[in-house]
Amino acid sequence: MTLDAQSPARSAQIAQDIESMGWAALWIPEAYGRESFTNAGLLLGGTHSLVVATGIANIWARDAVASVNASKTLTAAYDNRFVLGLGVSHEPLVSRLRGHQYETPYRAMSEYLLAMDQAPMMAEEGSTRIARVIAALGPKMLELAATLTDGAHPYLVTPEHTAQARSILSDKFLGVEQAVVLDQGREEFLRRAHEHLEFYTGLPNYRNSWLRQGFTEDDFVRGGSERLCDALVAHGDEEAVRARVRQHFDAGADHVCLQVLGSDFGQAPLDEWRRLAPVVTNI
Repeated sequence: MTLDAQSPARSAQIAQDIESMGWAALWIPEAYGRESFTNAGLLLGGTHSLVVATGIANIWARDAVASVNASKTLTAAYDNRFVLGLGVSHEPLVSRLRGHQYETPYRAMSEYLLAMDQAPMMAEEGSTRIARVIAALGPKMLELAATLTDGAHPYLVTPEHTAQARSILSDKFLGVEQAVVLDQGREEFLRRAHEHLEFYTGLPNYRNSWLRQGFTEDDFVRGGSERLCDALVAHGDEEAVRARVRQHFDAGADHVCLQVLGSDFGQAPLDEWRRLAPVVTNI
């Protein structure tokens, strides 16, 4: 999400840099920043082989017809390099920011996916098949991912959760997010990890997920306990990061999205991305 702190033109240049480093995909968010489909088109247009995935596009930001038709256009225009990641978001981002009534996440997502499947598109690319995954943490949402989508994109999870998700998803795609602080001392690691988790520790969806993963209410202080930071944010040198990524793959992940936490959100962590690319992209 650090690309939202750059100008649109600079974001496209950074995507080119990421592609040249050898990374396979770039995941982009949708919260208080750019609209996800416009942003995806910007980044796809500036690259040649990089997959751009929404992680995630908020289902409350547009109706199902708009989502599926925009996805078909991006998929057809950019050689199947677009992946639609959808999510139910969180009550503050839905009711306070967007003015919608936040409904039961499972029901809202299920109805949205079914509406996408029925959506008409009369443009030339109307028959294009899109790649579609959903943000899924709990068993019910993971089961929905297994039945109505191509897979799941869990966020803020441990390798143990990855193993549980794989058991539910069967052979469907499993792309997990893993936060990283590269090569910093303990104090700086905790500063970045606490800053990263500050917002999420206030959200019921994640707190409930962490309870299922074995954490307790004591871990949910703003910014998270040290135990939560250690579990959710990989830290150390390149080999330490590689080892955490390897744990996710061994647990059944098909893809691991690294969210590198730099010293400043406003600056893209290009050096860290460059250092990690040759170590983790060949696992």
